[in-house]
Amino acid sequence: MWFANFFIAGSMTMVMPFLSLYIESFGDFSTQYVQTWSGLVFGITFFTAFLFSPIWGRFGDQYGRKTVLVISGAGLAVSVLLMGFVTSVMQLFVLRLCMGVFTGFISTSQALISTQTPKEISGRALGTLQTGNVTGSLMGPLFGGILADYTGFSSTFQLTSITLFLASIFVLLGVKEYRMEEKEEGSRSYSRKEVVRHILTHPILLTVMIVSMFVQIAHFSIQPILALYVSELHGPANIALFSGIAFSAAGVGNLLMARRWGDIADRIGYEKVLLLLLISSGIIYLPGAFVSNIWELVALRFLLGISIGGIIPVRTAYIRQAAPISIQGEVLGYSTSLRFLGNIIGPALGGVIAGVYGFTSVFFITTALLLASGIGLAVILQKQPKTASSFPS
Repeated sequence: MWFANFFIAGSMTMVMPFLSLYIESFGDFSTQYVQTWSGLVFGITFFTAFLFSPIWGRFGDQYGRKTVLVISGAGLAVSVLLMGFVTSVMQLFVLRLCMGVFTGFISTSQALISTQTPKEISGRALGTLQTGNVTGSLMGPLFGGILADYTGFSSTFQLTSITLFLASIFVLLGVKEYRMEEKEEGSRSYSRKEVVRHILTHPILLTVMIVSMFVQIAHFSIQPILALYVSELHGPANIALFSGIAFSAAGVGNLLMARRWGDIADRIGYEKVLLLLLISSGIIYLPGAFVSNIWELVALRFLLGISIGGIIPVRTAYIRQAAPISIQGEVLGYSTSLRFLGNIIGPALGGVIAGVYGFTSVFFITTALLLASGIGLAVILQKQPKTASSFPS
């Protein structure tokens, strides 16, 4: 699963640094048009992902998560392959919309590993899995930038689809899924209504899921316009490559600390670590509005990766403690659905704000959202102080 996540994350991020540049290649468009459509094209994938995540989660709970992973990887591969042949912004938009049906590979892999792992080390295990995702995300933009500069945008999409197919093959041939529900809690099944009731009656669980959405809004608001921001700071020379470096800097920080954050959370509590990461991420994001060169931006994104990168494995490990194992896929599906909703809002919001008020305003909005999320979680923890973790090391 580590290697499968590596291929999926690398493939998905290979095209991110030049998505806005790809849109520019379709015609003679204004800067505001490119910025707005970059946000829409980037975010629309997550609209269908928002709708389908709980469905895939429930399907995985009932029939096995390995099946979902194979279908997801193959669907992503076909979608990305076709993107290499589009000739207009609308065609790209429609394919990104269809792609969202299958955009749940990494979250499903987290559900799979979560249910195969003892509770007391789930944070560390998920943090280790996260390093596969991060390593792919780290190398993807670099390779994507190089390929785009030397082979063209269309060829990069076509080559990327190959690694997505490889991820499906890795899961199909290399993963055996064990059904753990009967060992831990019997064979009881839960209706959708019972799953939703479980979420709503656990305030910290509900808050963690909602906070995940705001984190995605904040984090993804800058993603679709990052290449344009890099161009403004550095100039047009090798823009795809330098955009890839800026994307990858956050991945380096994430790679260094993802497993460590999970291990710390196993010992001191997932809610405490989430609160720390939210506040520190907000503080680190703000100076991005005031950078004067590309390397200052790269340094800040490295620090951001250290802080914000631990949120996903720690959040998933918390759900491992707070939800019965037989519904964890569906609970994670709803959580992922909220995250995808954040992915929809974030890029569109960032593109529109950047087009109207400039790039720096996006950093101010992002900082406010992250700090507000941290404050909101702190208030709920004050009212519901019981933690769901803290196993002896």
